Amino acid sequence: MMRVLAVNGSPRMGRGLTELVLGSFLDGMREAGAEVERLYAQHIDLKPCACGEMHCWYTTPGACCIHDGMDEVVPKLRAADTLVLATPVYIPLPERMQTFINRLCPIVEPWLTFVGGRTRGRLRDGYALRRFVAVVTGGWWESENGDTVVRIVEELAADAGVEFAGALVRPHAFLMRNEAGPTPAGQAVLDAARRAGRELAETGRMAPETLAEVRRPLVAEEELRRLYNAWV
Repeated sequence: MMRVLAVNGSPRMGRGLTELVLGSFLDGMREAGAEVERLYAQHIDLKPCACGEMHCWYTTPGACCIHDGMDEVVPKLRAADTLVLATPVYIPLPERMQTFINRLCPIVEPWLTFVGGRTRGRLRDGYALRRFVAVVTGGWWESENGDTVVRIVEELAADAGVEFAGALVRPHAFLMRNEAGPTPAGQAVLDAARRAGRELAETGRMAPETLAEVRRPLVAEEELRRLYNAWV
């Protein structure tokens, strides 16, 4: 059984568009038998990673010198085999999500290898993590607007020596719903996100065509640009 820890980094937490996509994705994982726990970064008492000395690598290996809400998250990280990092695109991340990712430094052991032209560490003993997944929502028309965030999660996975299992990227996410709820096109996106969750829990993979359905355009670029410019 897959054990999933999902962290939603949106400041809007359960009310936002990131939650809308993440919720469907996690529902699909549960349907396939996964054990799922979701945290909101805003609810975690997090201080910045600010020692400036890589204390968790060289002084007390694997243990952060800062004691706060992350102390309660670490056992969950140790038990999970799948970490889902969900966030809207800011520049590039919301502050609390950036802090959470920075505070993951202790899970990486600086036993260095050189792979594909890049220096990499490895996951510390005592962690069951096998894969990272990104869920990214943005406001611009193109899905490439989420590329920087996806790369952050992909690089984190590579630095820990675990698999990056893929990303659900939803551009112009605000068009998925209106005051009455999800639009028909938005519901199709959420159904695809749910299907991606089932696929990952059942096979460890998400089909490229499913991820393409999550990120498919809901409106022409020119129309979205006109809408944005009318607000200026």
